[in-house]
Amino acid sequence: MSALTSHLRKYAAAPVCHDIQINGQLVGLHDSGVLWWPDESILVVADLHLEKGSSYARRGVMLPPYDTGATLEKLAGVIDAFDPACVICLGDSFHDPDGSDRLPAPYRAMLTTLQLGREWIWVTGNHDPVAPVRLCGVTVDEVKVGPLVFRHEPVEKVGSSEAAGEVCGHLHPAARVRRFGRSIRRACFVTDNTRLVLPAFGALTGGLNVTDKAYSMIFRRRQFSVFMLGNDRLFPFTASRVVGD
Repeated sequence: MSALTSHLRKYAAAPVCHDIQINGQLVGLHDSGVLWWPDESILVVADLHLEKGSSYARRGVMLPPYDTGATLEKLAGVIDAFDPACVICLGDSFHDPDGSDRLPAPYRAMLTTLQLGREWIWVTGNHDPVAPVRLCGVTVDEVKVGPLVFRHEPVEKVGSSEAAGEVCGHLHPAARVRRFGRSIRRACFVTDNTRLVLPAFGALTGGLNVTDKAYSMIFRRRQFSVFMLGNDRLFPFTASRVVGD
């Protein structure tokens, strides 16, 4: 097989993304909720909240104990599809600081396998401000790659120079729209092409409507777009189309 044929086959098999620009960089938004930066072979995922079920159980709130397995299965599928050189987890990867220590052996082995042969960066979050135990990867508060900066919480300053190129999570964005007499609510990406907030990836994570006042601290009113997660595609809408809960 020639190098050209190999390249074309790899390109043809690449997952379909919705391409946008963030601070001048071409990136892809995927319907799984991850960001793909092809020029750097970086895959970005936010708010896994692994071991959320076991965290609630410690407080006497019993949830189905399958969230970690479901989240890792989904993550494994995405990593297999993109085969990134680097994975950046944007904080709240574990639901509490002890979450990584509670990982059952099969899930720890699964996560370790996903990390093999690639760089893995854990960005600290408000739920997991410390490095995960007995897992590979580098732990940082934020990381800058070229004109993009990856952090957990967005800088709450509209138009701030610190916000330029910001890619973050934390807010678990979701949008509601009305179409053909129906109301649809989905997790979403939200962006103004200067900064981007990713949806939460974890199986047991909710969503905060983008009309909430928390977003007014980071986006100018009605000057952003959302990309709602659908089945095998994204649904883009301007801010003027979204409604509150």
